[in-house]
Amino acid sequence: MGSCPPRADGPAKVAGAAKYIADLRFDNALDAAVIRSPHPRARILGIETDPAFDWSDVVMVTAADIAHNQMAVIQLDQPVLASGEVRHAYEPVALLACADRGKLERAAQHVIVRYEPLEPVLDIGQAQAKKQVIFGDDNVMVRYRVAHGDAKAAVARGEVVVTGSYEVGHQEHLYIEPNGCVAWWDDAGLHVMGSFQCPYYVEKALKHALELSHEQIDVVQSVTGGAFGGKEEYPSVIALHAALLARKAGRPVRLIYDRKQDVESTTKRHPAVINITTACDRDGTFRALTLDVVMDAGAYVTLTPVVLSRGVLHAFGPYTWDNALIEGRAVATNTPPNGAFRGFGAPQTIFALERHLDRVAARLGMDPLDLKKKNLLVQGAAMPTGQVLKSSVAIDECVRLAATESGYEAKRASLGIHAAAPRQRKVRGIGASVFMHGAGFTGSGEDRLKGRVAVDLLPHVRVRIRSGSTDMGQGTETVFRQIAAEACAVPFDDVEFAVPSTAHVPDSGPTVASRTVMIVGSVVEQAARAIRARVQGEIDARGGSFREAADRLIERHGPITEERQYASPPGIAFDDKTYTGTAYPAYAWACDIAEVEVDLDTFEVAVVGFWSSVDVGRAIHPVLCKGQLDGGALQAIGWALYEELIWKDGRILNPRMTTYIVPTARDAPPFFTSLVEDPYEYGPGGAKGIGELPMDGGAPAIAAAIEHATGLAFDRLPITPERMLDAWNAARAKEAR
Repeated sequence: MGSCPPRADGPAKVAGAAKYIADLRFDNALDAAVIRSPHPRARILGIETDPAFDWSDVVMVTAADIAHNQMAVIQLDQPVLASGEVRHAYEPVALLACADRGKLERAAQHVIVRYEPLEPVLDIGQAQAKKQVIFGDDNVMVRYRVAHGDAKAAVARGEVVVTGSYEVGHQEHLYIEPNGCVAWWDDAGLHVMGSFQCPYYVEKALKHALELSHEQIDVVQSVTGGAFGGKEEYPSVIALHAALLARKAGRPVRLIYDRKQDVESTTKRHPAVINITTACDRDGTFRALTLDVVMDAGAYVTLTPVVLSRGVLHAFGPYTWDNALIEGRAVATNTPPNGAFRGFGAPQTIFALERHLDRVAARLGMDPLDLKKKNLLVQGAAMPTGQVLKSSVAIDECVRLAATESGYEAKRASLGIHAAAPRQRKVRGIGASVFMHGAGFTGSGEDRLKGRVAVDLLPHVRVRIRSGSTDMGQGTETVFRQIAAEACAVPFDDVEFAVPSTAHVPDSGPTVASRTVMIVGSVVEQAARAIRARVQGEIDARGGSFREAADRLIERHGPITEERQYASPPGIAFDDKTYTGTAYPAYAWACDIAEVEVDLDTFEVAVVGFWSSVDVGRAIHPVLCKGQLDGGALQAIGWALYEELIWKDGRILNPRMTTYIVPTARDAPPFFTSLVEDPYEYGPGGAKGIGELPMDGGAPAIAAAIEHATGLAFDRLPITPERMLDAWNAARAKEAR
């Protein structure tokens, strides 16, 4: 650990030899298509097929073919196929399969679904107005509340009180490989292989809807080209669709989404509206925070409760508040369901809080970073949930390092609209954000999951890791091999990583929530140490080298396996009803600083430098660690400046890569990423989770830099050239009055 061996999956990917699900060939397989609703809300009056079309070699599935027409996620509100009513555009209504792709496309045109359109609810404002109630009594799916002290009373007596409203929209995952899977049945049961983030989530959905047991299902992950949360629960939908068609056809069925279908149909980042009021002393000491966040869940619950929960629990940032009241709710709309996306909930509330604190600093006449440094949490401090930070809190060092390496103080004085020459057409600015991200499932989540890992000792001192944690490009396979190699005292090249398959690997929990290295990696370490102890015991008893002792053990007992289960560190307690206690066992901490150049003719924004200083606990593989941080920062840059889904009547107008713009390598700024290592004692080698953290800080840092460069304060994302032009013209008109 701490070294940088070549990525285990690198050679195959670089050589083009890695087989993604669309590359795999299955004998006698059919291709599949999905019939989707064109309406955001409608009653289904009937589904018919054109009798003039030849249906002899086409298989069709509707809701009537499903034993339990429910997706098993957090709630059972979402159907596998719509029956009775559709609740969003693109909702699946029927499935088709055929060996001839051309005929399959023609067949889809000959399925006639009769609808009675109903009035939809299409955004947060309409949902809160309750003109149409589509969920419960008030369109609210879930609520959370964190209360510390008396925030409203503290605001009332505050010396400096600032109120603001902030808004963020959808964000599409746009992973490099669209969703897809292949399903087939044999005497053993159902087999599903695909581009999956969480194989055991897929298994859960299959078990429920098809009335199968664990022994009757094998879900296997194929090489997966990115996920970012978008392949967490949604692949369960695709797997069920393929499995239903395969069962009816008696042949393998392949369902591979194209990009347009993927963008239109799959989950997105939750849009949110956040209202904040703060009170502080005139010297900048924080006294009170009230924050209200409303998220757009879309048509079904999916993973909304955990997204809103994390948003609420990160809404107070890395700061000390004497009093805090955080309230969150998620409302239902007739848009496609939203789900997990890197950071899930935290980027929304952190963006709002950081922009708000920039506004507070302006009111006080302080530099924003000075204001934030003044109120940082320190080791031993308590968060509004009551959690006391006992260790691994290096946020002050992160801020110091980022500010020093970026030249922040000097650039705040020398750059900006007020330092620009009178006719200067390009202006520069610099801005900062300070933030944290909790690793692992919230509260008691890890105790409920009880993630398990097995490590096998094989002949010739080969060690194999078996875990449900998947590698989607982030490097899990490589890092797990490093952890096991060190714990087992064997060379890195002697460690294998088993392909995640629900029939052959234990359920270590989903590959989400920045939990893979810190949580599951710690279990890998425990199991590998147990293997080492078994071999050492043989050496102590009978002598010989490590290899000789290992071979003797295997000769007597066969392959040796040690399985371990995660247990929370001592002193971890969280009350899910009151939302108090230790929300996360550890936090990664960071400071991002962005320098931008704004063209005052086109209002294009170029990020010309990006500094990030991050407390990662311990970098097991420093190159992969920085790769995660830089990649997440580029994704945050896209969210800040480019990425916007355009909606009309509940449908997406720009569902292609030509019209939904994401940053490419040409848009990537120079990244200056510094790793601060303040070890977390219960992580493997001291490591903490960092996969989602870099998504949290980029957007507010860029917005602050744009404000410094132009004098325009943006409280809504994305900050497009069109919005900047409108704001610039409005500011000039105001000056002229």
